[in-house]
Amino acid sequence: MAQIEPADGVWVARSQQGDREAFGMLVRRYQDRVYRYILRMVGSRDEALELMQEAFIKAWQALPGWRPEAQFRTWLFSIASNTATDSLRRRKVVEFVPLDEDYDVPGEAADPAGQLQAKQRLRALEAALNRLPDDQREIVLLREIEDMSYSEISAALGISEGTVKSRLARAREALVGHYRRKDV
Repeated sequence: MAQIEPADGVWVARSQQGDREAFGMLVRRYQDRVYRYILRMVGSRDEALELMQEAFIKAWQALPGWRPEAQFRTWLFSIASNTATDSLRRRKVVEFVPLDEDYDVPGEAADPAGQLQAKQRLRALEAALNRLPDDQREIVLLREIEDMSYSEISAALGISEGTVKSRLARAREALVGHYRRKDV
């Protein structure tokens, strides 16, 4: 019989009682997603790794303040977002990091020509994302890459759902505009 993993709340509750192994489970569950998110925000693999570790340290230290009515994932991405944003403010540079060259694009095309077209579309999307203002790009990443709901993004970034929706709408409109003008 397959073992069912406890929900985040169980691991968090145990972590709040000082159980480092339980917190380790949370780290393992979210480290790849947090790393990729921060990497796309800061542009440096080494810096993203350091900031990811810093975000988890901050989460461990702030764990006593976490409340079960808040989703752990949303709370964690809020910490990660603040950590990355603070780093970007310190160096006053924001850069979008494209996917690796050897990234296997998901899709239906199994033939080389189809894979090439899919990779070209992905590069065009990355170029268009890079042209978005930082606040819009961040919301697109959280919504489309991290699959967060409007309310989760709102909680993670500390802005209203209306602001999330309007920034996302403007970002999508800008992305479509880039494709229509073919300036990507």
